[in-house]
Amino acid sequence: MRYQRKFQIRVRKFCKFCAGKSLIDYKDIRTLRSYLTERGKIMAGRMTGNCAKHQRELTTAVKRARNIALLPFVVK
Repeated sequence: MRYQRKFQIRVRKFCKFCAGKSLIDYKDIRTLRSYLTERGKIMAGRMTGNCAKHQRELTTAVKRARNIALLPFVVK
């Protein structure tokens, strides 16, 4: 029996910070939480679609928010 390959249509991910001209702020917990996994890890840029510049800024903002206890380091 012959199997047909199913092709997936990939939607191009885009950087929401470049498109929206919004700033990354360590005090904006709602935005930062959307870039964390359920375990509290920072998601990779290829998963979120962020460009390299904004991924670095996002990482710095998450680490600052963790240091002043706005975000947890580990979710149990």
